[in-house]
Amino acid sequence: MNSFDFSGQSAVVTGGAQGIGRAAAERLVASGASVSIWDQDQSLAQQAATEIGGGTVAVGVDIADWSSVQNAHAATMGQRARVDVLVNSAGIAGSNGPLADYPVDEFQQIIAVNLLGTFHVNRAFAAQMRAQNYGRIVNIASIAGKEGNPNASAYSASKAGVIGLTKSLGKELADVNVAVNCVTPAAARTRIFDQMSQAHIDFMLSKIPRGRFLEIDEAAAMIAWLCSGENSFTTGGVFDLSGGRATY
Repeated sequence: MNSFDFSGQSAVVTGGAQGIGRAAAERLVASGASVSIWDQDQSLAQQAATEIGGGTVAVGVDIADWSSVQNAHAATMGQRARVDVLVNSAGIAGSNGPLADYPVDEFQQIIAVNLLGTFHVNRAFAAQMRAQNYGRIVNIASIAGKEGNPNASAYSASKAGVIGLTKSLGKELADVNVAVNCVTPAAARTRIFDQMSQAHIDFMLSKIPRGRFLEIDEAAAMIAWLCSGENSFTTGGVFDLSGGRATY
């Protein structure tokens, strides 16, 4: 495993209790970072923090709720002198179904978590990263945000929004040493599959030329580089983890 030097750096990973978020947290800790896991499931986050070790701490948060994000930010800054790295991995998939029949309240919930939640978390750290003239932000979008998956309009729209938000913030902070990028993974076999129909899972697999799902450690490897000081030029970028599916 290649290693980047995160010694003396502090990171926040939302959705870090499981899946891609947890893999990213493990990779950052293994490379010397102090990590705060933000997750709605505080019990699972605490379990992950204990298992990861290295001084990892757990903070309960609902990223869809701005006041909850403010409280989590205050708690984290009470424990850390600064935050150098933000990985925003928290998100939900929602159910599958045609837009004409999609539940309005569920559509709103997916947008609230995936898009507004990304805005809330990025907003919480953007100003202080500018003030300290250093920061690395990686938002987890999805290949669905580029291509649009049928019967997943809410999820696809929310992740397209994450891509647009990332590009915008990357330009806003390009005059200082803060990089804001996102990754667009194809599906990885995580607990998010529990929210999807088997037909939709089969559809996603059929679209991946590699013929398999993404491994979370593969995602963590790319995220680690984007979070590192070696990523000194790229900002507002979209990095594919689609196994050949992406056409642009």
